[in-house]
Amino acid sequence: MLECLSDDVAHHVNEGTVRRGKPAFGAFCAHMARCYDETLTDMVIFEAPSQGRAAAEYTVNGTYLATDTGLPAAHGQRYKLSAGSFFDVAEDKITRVTTRYNLSDWIAQVSGSDGT
Repeated sequence: MLECLSDDVAHHVNEGTVRRGKPAFGAFCAHMARCYDETLTDMVIFEAPSQGRAAAEYTVNGTYLATDTGLPAAHGQRYKLSAGSFFDVAEDKITRVTTRYNLSDWIAQVSGSDGT
């Protein structure tokens, strides 16, 4: 995905501050790979090329591998979340990535309080 990003991409995460630039996005991806094993399914892509916009809705099927800062302890918990990502595109490069999911639902699932 890094090759699809503009050098000054703005990454708006679900929680936290905006990350700017490809190196910051790459570091985020490396962190995610260390803490989470995720597969996206049920993906639906939407695009409005004339407006430079796109979006994707999907299901995140994951395993929590390593404890992430400020979150519950990891011990291989599985989770399943609905999520979406939104993109701005200019000159064939993604200039903005915004991702949204329900953090409270994720915390409940990995804490064992999701009712399952």
